[in-house]
Amino acid sequence: MKFVDIKNDIAFRKIFGNENKKEILISFLNAVLELPKGKKIIKVEIKNPYQLPEIKDLKSSILDVRATDERNISYIVEMQVEELEGFDKRVQYYTAKQYSSQINKGDEYPKLNQVIFIGILDFIFFEDDDDYITRHRTVNIKTQKSTLNGMEYNFIELPKFIKELRDIKTLVDKWIYFIKNAENLDVIPADLKDEGLKHAYEDAYRHNWTKEELEAYHYAEMRRQDEKGKTDIAVRKGIEKAIEETVIELFKNNVDIVIIAKSTKLTVKQVTEILKRNGLITK
Repeated sequence: MKFVDIKNDIAFRKIFGNENKKEILISFLNAVLELPKGKKIIKVEIKNPYQLPEIKDLKSSILDVRATDERNISYIVEMQVEELEGFDKRVQYYTAKQYSSQINKGDEYPKLNQVIFIGILDFIFFEDDDDYITRHRTVNIKTQKSTLNGMEYNFIELPKFIKELRDIKTLVDKWIYFIKNAENLDVIPADLKDEGLKHAYEDAYRHNWTKEELEAYHYAEMRRQDEKGKTDIAVRKGIEKAIEETVIELFKNNVDIVIIAKSTKLTVKQVTEILKRNGLITK
């Protein structure tokens, strides 16, 4: 068996935005939020269900599924593969916008219901916390009570999850293992009792995908690699520019070329070429 990469936006939406298998999203939400008996989600309405996009129009870089449950609590489930500048502010803005959009001007504020954000990150965002799941609420600093609880944020940082299959016991860990490792698996893990997660594996099995879905899936992956390539080039050019500016500054301060080369870890020839290119030496 061969599974797709769940972090791909087509795969993510196909699995978690499947209107015909809402038990997948329900199982995931209940596991991640650790909801106790009596408060578990039993029904959701998917606000942006999976639809195969026209490949040429596939432009989204934010992978999200939105749902509401029978208590009218809204859930935003997002997969973010690259850290973007201002990511934390965008998450808060996005969640606040979802919160405020529940009512129109003149409506009563009590109609506002809680919005819960779940971000699955393929990068480390909270450097000072080793936990791969963190939860964030507005609390009274003194009492630690959460009265202003209209919005809640949950983050799953995939790089921090390093458990092997034999070490996994809880349903939430089984879900995170699936999201992080499905593309590298050959079989569905044994002793999988949760129906939602079973269906997720079935939907991730490439053999069950149509030709059109696989084309969109591969195109989305190609776009992601292209964007990563652009970022890598920009970073490399930024480093090269900083080194060049350092070489010029040292030379203007009468530092010997050999010393400049050692300081910047360049060869003498490379330093000389930089100085020639900037008209500081002629030979």
